[in-house]
Amino acid sequence: MKTLVLNCGSSSIKYKLFDMESGEVMAQGGIERIGLPGTFLKLIDSNDEKITIEKNITGHEDGIAFILNVLTDKKYGCLETYSEIEAVGHRVVHGGEKFASSVLIDDEVIANVRECSKLAPLHNPANLEGIYAMQKILPNVPQVAVFDTAFHQTIPDYAYIYGLPYDLYKKYGVRRYGFHGTSHRYVSYRACEILGVPYNQQRIITAHIGNGGSITAIKNGKSLDTSMGLTPVEGLLMGTRCGDVDPGILTFIMNKEGLNASQLSDLINKNSGVLGISGVSSDMRELEAAVKEGNTRAMLAMNVYFYRIKKYIGSYAAAMGGVDIIVFTGGVGENQCTMREAVCQNMEYMGICIDDSKNNGMRGKEMVISTPDSKVTVIVVPTNEEYVIASDTQAILKN
Repeated sequence: MKTLVLNCGSSSIKYKLFDMESGEVMAQGGIERIGLPGTFLKLIDSNDEKITIEKNITGHEDGIAFILNVLTDKKYGCLETYSEIEAVGHRVVHGGEKFASSVLIDDEVIANVRECSKLAPLHNPANLEGIYAMQKILPNVPQVAVFDTAFHQTIPDYAYIYGLPYDLYKKYGVRRYGFHGTSHRYVSYRACEILGVPYNQQRIITAHIGNGGSITAIKNGKSLDTSMGLTPVEGLLMGTRCGDVDPGILTFIMNKEGLNASQLSDLINKNSGVLGISGVSSDMRELEAAVKEGNTRAMLAMNVYFYRIKKYIGSYAAAMGGVDIIVFTGGVGENQCTMREAVCQNMEYMGICIDDSKNNGMRGKEMVISTPDSKVTVIVVPTNEEYVIASDTQAILKN
């Protein structure tokens, strides 16, 4: 089954085409700056070379049509015709309480995803644009929605309810939902495959660390708690998001700075995090370079960043009555050895001991980085959310 996976953002579309019989990635790439000047598509060709194609693209339907044209192009493509695409899997950010698993898309699903847009106004509408476009261009091809929030629907009520009037939960769905669920599900299961241990008998902490980051406690194969909340702002310090903050600070700043709700949202989503503290960058590579140059604010940002991760790992170990496996993933989790070292440092009392030689030489590949005598196995597993989406799509259509 040839399955196209789409991840539609407000001004972008990422795609991967899988041959699910062989597991091969046939094509991958993405369009950026949709509806803006200088739109372009980046793809990786059969020789693993990155190609950039510039084209004026005004909307998601135009963008998806262009992707399909590239997939059937004689120079860059791998398909003869669109009809070779047998299924489409969509990343959908928010499924609210309506979706605890991936689903075949129909009119009722679309209506519910649209209803969940109030919880993810920057993401779900863009995800829907991708679904509408595929319905129009390839109306007979089945589509599946895979939700970021679905994996976390096993979180118990005492972990997802906030200390606010209960009526706000009943009226508006104000509760913890969590995100990156597809990634947390994949890397936790894959770690158990690598280690040869039963997934439903482990206490696992997964750390998806990138420009956005979240940590999840997984007990016996089910999400028990996760650091992101109603929105992706809560939890860890991130590239430009503030993470955990005293809510009283927000009203204080609004009054002092004369900010409205939209301006406050920009402050906590786009101008905070390591960028806000350091004043340097939201990119951890640039932050590390600034630290080496002696930039004290960059050092502070880095220390806060590491501390938040360590604190969540400790709290989730407490919530599960211990931990058997810690998994690092995401762009930073997979590639930044200094982060993994700092987070695991002085954690021997919890049975965590990493092998510095393995950790320092490890970038972007599956590897156990803990020592043989470590009571907790620490492992790096590159995430593969697109493969999970394609696999869920295949499984649903087969059933």
